[in-house]
Amino acid sequence: MSLLVVGLSHRSAPVSVLERASLSADAQIKLLQDTLAAEPATEAAVLATCNRIELYADVDKFHAGVAELSTLLAQHSGVGLEELTPYLYVHYEDRAVHHLFSVACGLDSMVVGEGQILGQIKDALALGQELHTAGRLINDLFQQALRVGKRAHSETGIDRAGQSLVTFGLEQLADGADVEEWAADKRVLVIGAGSMSSLAATTLARLRVRELVIANRTLERAERLAAALGEPGGVTARAVAMDGLDDELTRADAVVSCTGATGLVLTAESIAAALAVAPSAPDAGAGDSLRAPDGSLVARLAAAAARDGRVADKSLAGTSFGDTGVSNTGTDAAVSAPDPAPQTPAGPEFADACPVGLNDRHADEAAQHAAWVDNAGRTIRTASGTRTTRANGDVRIALLDLAMPRDIDGAVHRLAGVRLVDIESLAEASADAPMAADVDQVRRIVSDEVAAFGAAQRAAHITPTVVALRTMAADVVAGEMARLEGRLTGLDEKQRAEINQTVRRVVDKLLHAPTVRVKQLASEPGGAGYADALRTLFDLDPETVASVSRADMNDPNRGRV
Repeated sequence: MSLLVVGLSHRSAPVSVLERASLSADAQIKLLQDTLAAEPATEAAVLATCNRIELYADVDKFHAGVAELSTLLAQHSGVGLEELTPYLYVHYEDRAVHHLFSVACGLDSMVVGEGQILGQIKDALALGQELHTAGRLINDLFQQALRVGKRAHSETGIDRAGQSLVTFGLEQLADGADVEEWAADKRVLVIGAGSMSSLAATTLARLRVRELVIANRTLERAERLAAALGEPGGVTARAVAMDGLDDELTRADAVVSCTGATGLVLTAESIAAALAVAPSAPDAGAGDSLRAPDGSLVARLAAAAARDGRVADKSLAGTSFGDTGVSNTGTDAAVSAPDPAPQTPAGPEFADACPVGLNDRHADEAAQHAAWVDNAGRTIRTASGTRTTRANGDVRIALLDLAMPRDIDGAVHRLAGVRLVDIESLAEASADAPMAADVDQVRRIVSDEVAAFGAAQRAAHITPTVVALRTMAADVVAGEMARLEGRLTGLDEKQRAEINQTVRRVVDKLLHAPTVRVKQLASEPGGAGYADALRTLFDLDPETVASVSRADMNDPNRGRV
């Protein structure tokens, strides 16, 4: 076995690099085909998710394999090799097996214990089988990884160590509130109808959101998903075409997006335009809800201007500013200040100076800065650890971007009233999540399964040689029986059968102990050489051994997912 994996993930590379290196479905196919065309590789599979890109291959030369696989990843990802190389990791043989098994159990996921990776591993194997790039090693490896992952989830509480990426993302959107309570009154727009988007839509339906809207480039897929979620007893769900996004954004309280698009699906301009559409008018007498947040830049500017007697604005009528003691009760009245003393520097050159250092010519910058300050990140500690939020508490629309590359313009976090959670912020939020005791149990399962897989592979490596030896012995028996029948023509059928059975028993007994023992020895580390010794001692034809391997791999029922 010469298993090699070269890849990068959220643990080795920044999100910006992962985003640029992401592989489309067509790019994955071409990568697999080119990997098999490369000299060092005989079979391959690619595991490409929103936070990892890994190329697995059976190679006959380690250094040549690393160089070739790294070059192929760079070529097909579009990121230059020199730029990509510092973020790549390499695992070989048992370490490569250990890595994939850990991935399958969710130990290497952004959110520890998430189970979606099993479906992605299954898809990677299915693609390799469809393209005939998955041979004996890749089939056995990925099949076993699926079994190990399922065992970890069934035998331990690894699911408690973290939620699925979708659930974890929704928890971040809820910003400390109970997710179910947060979702109860929300109109949610889900963009995409693939596996991740479908998982998000299903999760939201289970949370009983007020309305679920599915948008997809293929409207039929969106309609099927909406119909399934809106079955009797389900949520209110409907499908829309992608050209209806702008209208839906004006009505949505939250958006979850995960498409395969290579460009942005939602720009900052489109979100700003949706926010510009006024929501329902507030109740009369709800003036306090229009007050600038205490301590915000806007509140400080207004208070300072009022203190200096600089403001006489209808827009401030009836508005209070926290603890400043400033009020304005007349529609055209000037704001009275408790301290009439001017706070600006003396002298005519400072007559028009802003009391907090912002001149009128910077008004646009001040307004934008105010939005940034109010949207600044803050750390919240929860039962599952600490996390950083990126919006003020007055959220008009919450956005969850689970796509790689991203679907939603990262600049939207600068817009007031917007909370954006994306792959990068999820990585930050989950970095310090506490590890459950179950994780240690899963690690032990992985170690045991890696040892068992290695032993099985080494034993399987010698199996064709043992089969070829027994085939040669059977041919020798058949030849000797034919020669005996030619010399003893008077034998009847019963006598001939008895002699044939006796000779075969002698051969089987002579071969039994050596073949059993050689399988045991071969399953131990470094036992691959026993197959070579057996072939040499019995002068076995290498082509006969190879033909046994080919016959096994041509079995139509072998390794199908």
